Amino acid sequence: MKAAVYYGPNKLEIADVPEPQPGPGTVKVKVGFNGICGTDLHEYYAGPIFVPTEPHPLTGRELPLTMGHEFAGTILEVGAGVTGYVPGDRVAIEPIYRCGRCAPCRAGTYNVCQQIGFHGLMSDGGMAEYTIVPVNMLHRLPDNVSLELGALVEPMAVAYHAAALGDVGPGDTAIIFGAGPIGIGLWFALRGMGLESVYVAEPSPTRRTAIEALGAHTLDPTQVDVSAFVTDVTGGRGADAAFDAAGVKSAIEAATASVGARRPTISVAIYEKPLTVPLLNLVMNESRIQGSLCYTSTDFEAVIAFMAQGVYDTTGWVTTVRIDDVINEGFEALHAGRKMKVLVDPSDDM
Repeated sequence: MKAAVYYGPNKLEIADVPEPQPGPGTVKVKVGFNGICGTDLHEYYAGPIFVPTEPHPLTGRELPLTMGHEFAGTILEVGAGVTGYVPGDRVAIEPIYRCGRCAPCRAGTYNVCQQIGFHGLMSDGGMAEYTIVPVNMLHRLPDNVSLELGALVEPMAVAYHAAALGDVGPGDTAIIFGAGPIGIGLWFALRGMGLESVYVAEPSPTRRTAIEALGAHTLDPTQVDVSAFVTDVTGGRGADAAFDAAGVKSAIEAATASVGARRPTISVAIYEKPLTVPLLNLVMNESRIQGSLCYTSTDFEAVIAFMAQGVYDTTGWVTTVRIDDVINEGFEALHAGRKMKVLVDPSDDM
């Protein structure tokens, strides 16, 4: 079968590899679509970062690996002992490997497992025609949710998890910094939670245009004092939650200046280097910064339910490419800013 195999920085090959077969407690999935994540870009251009160079404690796998942790597909075969799923079921994959023994796992917050692993980073993933998945990673898709949307459940669950940590609801005001895929996902999640006053600060005209087309109210932080704007529209109260999906100093500064007293700034970006944070903003406001990592099954199910209700729209920001074009039309196009979100079709049918 075809697979995108990662060997190290700037070395990703579309290779013919043996077709895998399911073992006990696993299923074989025919991949419909697999999204390219920002983490994948970091691995391709600067890795290995998360991809292990020695056997991972939960998967036993190491470099080289087939990439891909954002995907959906159709079950072809089930391994021994698998119940509740049959060939033909359409599923989205929650790609977390967890130990089940550490304190976070025992508390149900396995998204911060002390040995966490990811299908497609610590094992062979979904950027291939077929992949083998443990049954606890499966989430069934409703009939009205396409495999294209299914491949977006994972990144949208990252955003939903962060939105839920903001503890907001109808009548509240939120400000999002960054209109990349996670920023867009935050906007969808917050709107699905009933918020009408959601503002998105984004300096890129291309990204602003994309999220405006979905119905968002945007701000250009190079032209507008975002915290002053938020103070004004909330009558001096400040935002009920701020979300940093940009990962830059200016966003953190504006977020902590925009959020109301005793309210959170949710940090869901990946920070490539340490940032100076204006902690006095937090002290004087008794506000806080809350980190957000990944998701749990609850977030996956919430996103799938929102998708079934028609909350998400891929118009204008999601592009599909063939696996043979994944480097030029996927990784390089994303790195250059020509595209926002790319789904890879690993079949020969496209």
